[in-house]
Amino acid sequence: MSLSRDQVIHIAGLARIALTEAEIEKFQKELSSILDYVQQLQSVNTTGVQPTSQVTGLENRRRADIVNAQFTREQMLASAIETAEDHLKVKSIFKGYVS
Repeated sequence: MSLSRDQVIHIAGLARIALTEAEIEKFQKELSSILDYVQQLQSVNTTGVQPTSQVTGLENRRRADIVNAQFTREQMLASAIETAEDHLKVKSIFKGYVS
């Protein structure tokens, strides 16, 4: 399967990636090669093969969610750099967010 120049530009636009002319040509070849390989995989007979989403057998280990109240609310607020309305005040994690 060969991708056209316009298709590569469209894909780059979806990914918000600016490409030079040389990169467009390079990715046109590379993405086409990847799609050809995927097409080969489509022809593999997988009848009777169970779907697999995890092959190592490892499982996530989780600790018990136990409240460990070492500090009172007043102690925590007293040690805070800044508070507002009886709460801890922290820097915003959303840039440009206006509340």
